[in-house]
Formats: sequence, structure tokens, C-alpha cells
Amino acid sequence: MARTMKSEAKAAGGPDTPGGPRRTGTRGEGTPGPLRRALATHWYAWTMIAPVVVVVAVIIGYPLGRGLWLSLTNADESNVERTIGANTIEATYEFVGLDNYTAILTDTVFWSRLGWTVLWTVACVSITFTIGLTLANMLNRKLRGRALYRVLLILPWGIPAFVSVFAWRLLFNERNGLLNNVLNGGGIDSIAWLGDPTWAKVSVIAVNVWLGVPFMLVATLGALQSIPGELYEAAEMDGAGPWQRFRNITMPGIRAVSSTVILLSTIWTFNMFPVIYLLTRGGPGDSSEILVTYAFRLAFLNSPRDFASSAAWGVLILLLLVAFAVGYRRVLRKQGEVW
Repeated sequence: MARTMKSEAKAAGGPDTPGGPRRTGTRGEGTPGPLRRALATHWYAWTMIAPVVVVVAVIIGYPLGRGLWLSLTNADESNVERTIGANTIEATYEFVGLDNYTAILTDTVFWSRLGWTVLWTVACVSITFTIGLTLANMLNRKLRGRALYRVLLILPWGIPAFVSVFAWRLLFNERNGLLNNVLNGGGIDSIAWLGDPTWAKVSVIAVNVWLGVPFMLVATLGALQSIPGELYEAAEMDGAGPWQRFRNITMPGIRAVSSTVILLSTIWTFNMFPVIYLLTRGGPGDSSEILVTYAFRLAFLNSPRDFASSAAWGVLILLLLVAFAVGYRRVLRKQGEVW
């Protein structure tokens, strides 16, 4: 009987025969792979994000790739493709490899600009976060006119940056500026706010802090409002003082938000071109010039315009920010933050 059933199975092409169907649990030739299954299951989501992916690839991917290629050449104003009247002159620049990067990294100009850029970024971010968190703590309490104060403190965020910078430039005017008029009225000599290297750096930091505080205020205020009030009440009943409540409840409660806004603020400040360029144009001399303003100078102000070196500066700036973001993320993960 068993021998008869086995022979019938072989005749029907069962799993014991070489030509029979494959065993259960193994993927056949017609079974779709993980990528095809994901596309088939989530086709609607892929369709919705496809236009965004294409736009981002065009807007960010192409300029990034073009800049990377130019940084490996000797392209400048004299050898790029250009049109004069009806005639088109072909590009004659050549591939030079990493020569531009070697020249930049062995030049003291890069390291001096990098030092001031790091100092500028650390000063702006730390002062902005401290003021924003302080104001958020004040506005998180019940006080008369709280809504009005919130609107007034967020107002600088709603004004275009270039308008704010021009207004501050008028305030910093050495002869007719409001700040020097106030100092003169108190018997204090006028200060060359934008004409002295040290005061120029103080001025650009002050303006950038004024522009950045509203963002920190809104972000940290939202984080503070998400902390349950019962925690503060229980800590107060246990005899915890204001500083203990701030250190053990407030700071851990806003850590997830603060770590994110600090990272974003660092990237924005590191590349904050409008404040530096519109307020001091990197001056006096080059004392307040940061990395991005110097890269702009190479590509658009110097003669001949050096597109290759400017692109190399841009790539180095990108690499510095990527390295900072990766290191920052590792530090947060060691502290238990998931990001």
C-alpha cells in the first residue's frame, strides 16, 4: 500500500521527484523580492513622495554634484564656457584632482577663518539658547499680558532678515546711530561699532542673537509646556529648590527638543551669510569674515573669479557640518537619546 502511494506521488510529480514542485519555505522564481513587495504594498506612499524626491534631487543633488566636480578642476573666470555676443567660447579648464583642497588646507587663511567661524557659532548658539530658555521659563508662568509678550518676542522672527540687518546697521552708525547718540548723551565716547575689528565681531553676534532668540523661545516654550505640572508640585513638596527643579525636571524634560534645536541652530549659524555680509561685508578688512562669506568672495567678488577654489571651500564646509552632525548624534546616543 505504501509502495503504491509513493509510486503515485512520483508519477504526479511530487516533492520527491526531480521535476516536481519545490518544497514549501523556499522562494520560487515567480515570488517577488522584498523591494517589489514593498513597492506593491506601499505604492500610494511612493507615488506621493516621488515628486518631492525628484525636486530635491534636482535642486540639491545637481548643484552639489556640480560643485564637487568644479572643486576638482582649475575652473575660473577665464577658462569656463562663456558667450560673447553670438560667439560661444568653450570651456578649457582641466581636472586637477585634490590640488585645490591641498592648497586650502595648507593656507593659514582657511584656519583663521575656521577659528573665527567656530567662535562665532559657539557664541551665537550658546547665548541664543540661554536667552531663549530664560524667556521661555518666564512666559511659561501665569502673568498678566503673557500673550502680548509672546507676540512681541516672536516679532523679530517675522521680519525679513535683510530688513533687520539694515535696521541694525543704522543703529550701529558711528556718527548718527541711535546707540552712539545714547552713549554721547551719557558722556561716553562714541564706539566704532562696525569700524573696529573687535566691536564688529560683537555687533554681528548681537544681531544674529536677536534674530535667533524667537526660534529658541518657541521651541523651548513648547517643550516646557509638555512637562507635566505634577512633577514640579511633587518636587516642591519634597523640598526641592528652584535650581534643583530646573536641573532634575526642566532640563531632562526639554532635552529631546533642545538637542534638535541646538543642532539646527549650529548649522544655520555656521552658514549665516546675510548677517555677516550685509552688516560688515566681512570687515573691517577681513576680521569678521566666516567661511561662507570668503567662499562667496572667491566666486563673485575677486578678480578673476575662482570658481574651483570657491567650490572646494563649499565642499569643506559641508564636510565639517556632516562631521559635527555625526559626532553630535553619537554623543546623544551615548546619553540615551534616540535621534
